[in-house]
Amino acid sequence: MWKYLVLFIIVSIVLVGCNVNSTNQNYDEKAIDRAKDTVESYLKNNYENINKVEFSDDTSDPMGGLMIRGTVNGEAGFSVSIDPENYIVNSLAEKKDFPERKEECKERSCDY
Repeated sequence: MWKYLVLFIIVSIVLVGCNVNSTNQNYDEKAIDRAKDTVESYLKNNYENINKVEFSDDTSDPMGGLMIRGTVNGEAGFSVSIDPENYIVNSLAEKKDFPERKEECKERSCDY
């Protein structure tokens, strides 16, 4: 009897945990498109020589937020955490060969 009770509790915890994690990452296409527009504007206004921004389809974030990933100028990768309520950039991770930040935007982010 105890085995079944323990098994039931473990299965319940796992199912509730999976459900909580998946519901945090459901953003509609409109929200994702707006986040992509915000990211593109941020990159072009704060970094030098951004000619082309391409996005991947992966918008998952382990913490349940909205993460936008892609490349600039066809080569340098990035991932940006977006506040989905206010559509502001929380953080940016740059990969190798990412363009330099504009001089006037180094101390403080320029408007986007």
